[in-house]
Amino acid sequence: MASTHDYDNDSRNNDIQIFINGEFYLRSEAKISVMDSGYLLGDGVWEGIRFHKGHLVHLQKHLDRLYEGAKAIEMTIGVSKDEMIVALKKTLEKNKMTSDVHIRLIVSRGIKSTPYQHPKVTIGPPTIVIIPEYKKASPKLKVEGITLGTVKTIRDNRTQDPRINSLSKHNCIAACIEAEKMGVDEGLMLDPNGNVSTCNSTNFFMISNKEVWTSNGEYCLNGVTRSTVIDICKQNEIPIKEREFSVQDVHNADEVFVTGTFAGIIPVISVDGLIISSGTRGSLTHQLQTWYELDLETMSNNQ
Repeated sequence: MASTHDYDNDSRNNDIQIFINGEFYLRSEAKISVMDSGYLLGDGVWEGIRFHKGHLVHLQKHLDRLYEGAKAIEMTIGVSKDEMIVALKKTLEKNKMTSDVHIRLIVSRGIKSTPYQHPKVTIGPPTIVIIPEYKKASPKLKVEGITLGTVKTIRDNRTQDPRINSLSKHNCIAACIEAEKMGVDEGLMLDPNGNVSTCNSTNFFMISNKEVWTSNGEYCLNGVTRSTVIDICKQNEIPIKEREFSVQDVHNADEVFVTGTFAGIIPVISVDGLIISSGTRGSLTHQLQTWYELDLETMSNNQ
C-alpha cells in the first residue's frame, strides 16, 4: 500500500549526525536514557520540518506550534526559539545538507529519577533531539494519490488535546493500524459528534462544487500545511470553508486531498471503497499543488 510518507531510501542517511542536547552522534551511536520522559511516557512535543533549497520551510509556524504545545502541557523547553534555530542550522551544517531534507525535532520533559508520570520526578533539563534525514516525497504519489477508509478510532479532546503535536501518538497509531487492516493507505477519523475531523497522519480536505472544505479545526492537529493551503485558497479567491461535514458528504465529494509537511498536497482517489474524481487527481487539487509548490519556491528564493 501507498503512504503519504513514501520516499526513496538514501544511503547517506546511514551516516547522519544526530543532535542530542548540544552534542552530535552518528546514527548508530545516538541514544537517550531509558529513564527519559519521552521513552517512558510519551511526555513531550515534536515537529517535522522540511528543509528545501537552503530554507527551513515555515520554520516560525513550526516553532510557534512546538512552544505552544510545550506550554499547554506545562513543560519548559529550556532554550529560546532563536537558540533552537541555531541548533537546527548547526545540525544541517554538521551534515553538509542543502536540500530535500526532513527534520524531526523532538523535545521531551527530560530524565526521571524513577519510571513515574509526575513531572516532579524529572531530575534533568528537557531532552532535545534533532534527526535530519534525506527524504524526498514520492512524485508518483502526488499524481496517483492514496486511498482512505473511515476508522472507528475517534479523534477526541476528552483525554488529550488533538491540536497538540504530542509524543503520545496512540490515538493516531490505533487509527493507522485500523486502516492497515482495512487495506487502505490512511484512516479517516471522525470527531465525537460524528463529523469528519482528520486522517491519522495528515489533515483532510474535500472539494464540493468548487468549494474547498476542511474541518473546523477543533479536533485535528493545527497543521502548518493545512493553514498554508487555507491561505492559498484565500489568496486565489477559491472559496474555503472550515466547517462540520459528514462522511456522506465526503462520499459525494468532487475531489478529496490530504496535506502534511513531508508530502505537501496528496490527492485521494477513493474513500471507503467509493471512487473519487474518477479515480484520478482532480483539476482543482492539481492547481492547489501547483500554487503550493510555487509558494515553496518563492520562499526559498526570498530567504
